[in-house]
Amino acid sequence: MLNSFHLTETLSLLYEIITYPLFKIQDSHISLHTIAVLLIFIFAAYLISRYLQKIYDLRVASHFSRGTDFTVKRLIHYSVLIIAFLIGVEAAGIDLSSLAIIAGFLSVGIGFGLKNITSNFISGLILLFERPIEVGDTVTVGDQLGTVTGINLRATEVNTWENIDIIIPNSAFVEENVVNWSHGEDHVRISCEVGVAYGCDTAKVKELLETVAGEHPKILKTPRPNVLFRAFGDSSLDFELRFWIKNPRWRARIQSEINFAIDREFRKHQIEIPFPQRDLHLRSTTTTLPISSESTVEESPISD
Repeated sequence: MLNSFHLTETLSLLYEIITYPLFKIQDSHISLHTIAVLLIFIFAAYLISRYLQKIYDLRVASHFSRGTDFTVKRLIHYSVLIIAFLIGVEAAGIDLSSLAIIAGFLSVGIGFGLKNITSNFISGLILLFERPIEVGDTVTVGDQLGTVTGINLRATEVNTWENIDIIIPNSAFVEENVVNWSHGEDHVRISCEVGVAYGCDTAKVKELLETVAGEHPKILKTPRPNVLFRAFGDSSLDFELRFWIKNPRWRARIQSEINFAIDREFRKHQIEIPFPQRDLHLRSTTTTLPISSESTVEESPISD
C-alpha cells in the first residue's frame, strides 16, 4: 500500500510539472505538455513527408524533369509540415486566434532585424513556384558559375565547377541579374576568336576552322558551326569560330580543345598567328644656334 501511495504521488507530481503553465498566449496556457504534443506532431509529419516523397520517387518522378521533381517534393514536405503544425496546435489546446499575437510580434521583429530573412523566404517561394531556375541548371550569379543542387526557403545551394558548394541567398536570384545557361534548353553557343597574319589565304583559314569544329565529337552538327571574318585588326585579320554544344559544363574543356586543334592545323598549313607589333621610327635633328651679325667681340686690354 505504501509503495502504491508513493507511486501515485510521484505520478501526480510529474503530471503537475508537465502541465504547469510556463507562459500564456492570450487565453492559452503553454506548458511542457503543449510543447511535447507539438513536437510529436511535427516529428510525425516529417516521417510522413519522407514516406510520401519516396512514393513519389518510385511512381511519379520518372515522368518529370529533375527540377520539377525537386519542386514537387519540396511542396509536399512544406504542406505536410504546415498541416501537422495546425493540427498539433488544436490538439495541444492552443486557440488558433492567439497565433495572431505571434504574427504581430513577428511583424515587429521583421521591421527591426528580420528583413533579409523575410526577403529570402519570399524569394524562395518565388523560385519554387515560378521556377526561373531549377535543380540541375547551370547558372552564373555575379562571378560564381556552377550547378544548382538545392533550393531551400532561405538560400540556394550551387556547386561550382571546382566542386565547391556555395550558399547563395534566394534574394540574389530575384533581385540581381542571373545567367541561366540551362533555361529552356541545355544547348549553348561558344565562340573562339583567332587572328592570322596579313597576307594569309582567308578562304583557307575559313576552311580549316570549319574542319576543326566539324571533327570534334561533342560539337553539334545542327546548328552548323560557322566562321565570321570580324575585322582588319592592327596586326592581324580577325576571325571568329562559332559552334554549339549540348552541355554547358563542357564549355571550358571544349574551347580549350578547339584552340589546341586550331594551333595544330595552322602550323601544319603554315598559317601564321601574329603577335602584336609596333613600328618605332627615330628621327635625329641638328639644331644650329644663330649668331647675330651685330654682335662684336671686345678685347680686354693687356697690361705690360
